[in-house]
Amino acid sequence: MFRHTGILILLCTCLSLVSMRAQENSVSTSSHCVPVKDISGGNLAYQSGERMYFTMHYEWGMINSDIGSATVSLDEVTFNGQKAFRCSVTGKTTKMYDLFFKVRENFTSWFTVNGLRPLKFTRDTYEGKYEAKNTYIYHWDAAEPYIDADVHTSSMGHKKLELPLTKCTFDLPALFFFARNIDMNKVQKGKKYPMTFAIDDEVFNVHFIFYGKEVIDVKGLGKVNAIKFSARLIAGEIFNGDTDVMIWISDDENKVPVYFEAPILVGKASGRMNGYEGLKYPLNID
Repeated sequence: MFRHTGILILLCTCLSLVSMRAQENSVSTSSHCVPVKDISGGNLAYQSGERMYFTMHYEWGMINSDIGSATVSLDEVTFNGQKAFRCSVTGKTTKMYDLFFKVRENFTSWFTVNGLRPLKFTRDTYEGKYEAKNTYIYHWDAAEPYIDADVHTSSMGHKKLELPLTKCTFDLPALFFFARNIDMNKVQKGKKYPMTFAIDDEVFNVHFIFYGKEVIDVKGLGKVNAIKFSARLIAGEIFNGDTDVMIWISDDENKVPVYFEAPILVGKASGRMNGYEGLKYPLNID
């Protein structure tokens, strides 16, 4: 079971606007997708060359400090002869926090420009003494589509397996970019919207809930007109599985996450956008 959810997992979860609440034996073949606008190349919420920078923060008792950083980048490439995006999500703890719990993570995802169909995914994770490496190849043309998964974790060893694949199954970075094309005209307050993602050796049902719009003051950005969502994180060594992460995304055509926070087993973790480059549209800041 996927039980290690560190800084970058929190970031990817928040970026993807999803719940990661797993159930026992929770392999999913759900085909539900969040409602999105036209997802052909020219109509997407982003463009090649986009960069987003995040600061991760931790609070507990007398501790109230930034503990890590993450970067999300998007570039257009050619993958097996077709136009594709390559998304790279990297995260690391600060040198000071490395002494307590060192994190180094790198997620890379390739997906088509038109239709945002995932093609390949890699994960390279070091969280304390835990290690995980994933390589996924998506086989859409098979009689029954599947993910060819090569997975290694320090807790379960090495596995090669086939994971179920539907039109709404993603890896986390691909899910993030898919969800940013959300059609807010079709989203209702309080309703759960499901999606599906794969990580390590499993596929999970996920969902998010829309709460409304508000202005949030984000350190380093200013007052941002935002849309508020909630999601639930999987129980594990960091999160207790009983509380929701709150997520604020920009209320504009970019739909970028500007702030998120989640209670953890000890204290509270949060993250904020502290910089960006190459956004397709102006960021909605007062």
